[in-house]
Amino acid sequence: MRKKALLPLLIIALALAGSGFAQETGTTLSMSLEEVIVKALKDNLGVAIQVLGPQISAEAVNAAREQYIPTMSLSYSSRKTENAAFSYLDAPGDSSINRSRNFNFLNLNQELPTGGTLALGFTGYRTATNTRGITINPRFGTTLSFQLTQPLLRNFGLKVNRREIMVAKNNLGVSEESLRNTLMTLIYDVESAYWNLVYSIENLEVRRQSLALAKDLLEKNRRSVEVGTLAPMEVLSAQAEVATREADLIQAETQIKNSEDQLRLLLNITGDEDKALTALVPKDKPTYVAREVSLEEALAAAIANRPDLEIAKIGVETDKLNLSFAKNQTLPDLNLSASYSSPGIDGTQLIYDLSPIDPNAQIIDRIPGDIGGAMKQTFKFTYPNWNLGLTLSLPLANVFSRASLAQARLNLRQSMLDIENQKQEIYLEIKTAVRSVEANFKRIQAYTTARELAEQKLAAEEEKRRVGMSTNYMVLTYQRDLANARISELNSIVSYNVSVALLERAMGTSLATKNINMTDYVPGPK
Repeated sequence: MRKKALLPLLIIALALAGSGFAQETGTTLSMSLEEVIVKALKDNLGVAIQVLGPQISAEAVNAAREQYIPTMSLSYSSRKTENAAFSYLDAPGDSSINRSRNFNFLNLNQELPTGGTLALGFTGYRTATNTRGITINPRFGTTLSFQLTQPLLRNFGLKVNRREIMVAKNNLGVSEESLRNTLMTLIYDVESAYWNLVYSIENLEVRRQSLALAKDLLEKNRRSVEVGTLAPMEVLSAQAEVATREADLIQAETQIKNSEDQLRLLLNITGDEDKALTALVPKDKPTYVAREVSLEEALAAAIANRPDLEIAKIGVETDKLNLSFAKNQTLPDLNLSASYSSPGIDGTQLIYDLSPIDPNAQIIDRIPGDIGGAMKQTFKFTYPNWNLGLTLSLPLANVFSRASLAQARLNLRQSMLDIENQKQEIYLEIKTAVRSVEANFKRIQAYTTARELAEQKLAAEEEKRRVGMSTNYMVLTYQRDLANARISELNSIVSYNVSVALLERAMGTSLATKNINMTDYVPGPK
């Protein structure tokens, strides 16, 4: 969907920004169609809202990936317990005192893409006591442990466990296509509003010319009445026509304001800026370039580029993921558990002259020891311990999960049918758009010929009137016919340009035609 632009409009926007973005005289802003599109893409609130969609979806992808970031914890605790001594075997004196310190040097947990969990732990402790008969005091201990739990049926596999990430990526694709659709819609709306404003302005000019002809004829009639070569009734007829054309002129001026307001809204010209700007003046004149597009080419372009069709395809991929997950959830639970640990113990050894439990025993020697000795045993795996087991579970809930599987299959079927239905609608839309372009082009040729003939007829009728072979009524009629012919020709040119814009939108090629790069609006590579 990201097409390399030959001349991105973003560059044009920066270039135009240096010169005020458009020629502005007082409170009148004159802009070309290209400049209007650039400003709309930059300032339109609808685009600003939609641009946030891909950014939000991209963060959702990052959040889904975070489940595979390992968690690590460290801890330390110290404890002292003191109890009354009730026997000479407990401790000398009145109380038995025990002190302990526990160290959690490392506790690392990692979620595996296959659905399992891997845990790594390294713990240690130190204990000291005044209890009789202890041969190692203080005592140090360390343990290095590994633990793995892995489902073998239900919740097993890369596809099942990466489902949230894949769905988040699909949602990012939907957001990007929605943004692309918004941009294409805005471009069409801007083009339509721009050409409608052009039409309104040109229509006003035609009305002014028509009014000027009627006033000129009125003045000629008055002079003819004054010299007695024309009846006074002809003046009244000309005055009535002038009044009618003045009313047409007022309506044309109102149409300009309405068209201009629509364009202002798309450009987000509101508030004080709207009040300060008296007029938007299009630079471009109503011209046209013949364009030939076959129905087959247009349909192929639409199938390849339409955002709504791409969104439907992404929806099918998401439904396939959901179906695969639903199938997996019908399997029984078979879990593998494995663990391995290596403990180590060391400390100061106490040597007694008698049995350690003899109340008269005395410590005659000490052999030093510390936590280093315990760690040496741990990392040499002197005392290996391991455990391996399988657990099979057949929950009754699996019987009811078949409904979820059936629902997932129906959702996928519905999505695939929706794509086929969209293709049919697109085919009809493309046919209508191509037919409209062809018809409007033919209308231009026909109305151009009609306007040329109307000009010739009016010139001939004015000549006939000059020699007394025609009437004012006929001249006014031909003037009105010429004005209508000019307006019809203008309308056909504007309609042709709008229909071309509509065809580009229907084919999904608006951005490529206007050299707009989607990478300017979406996050970096997925």
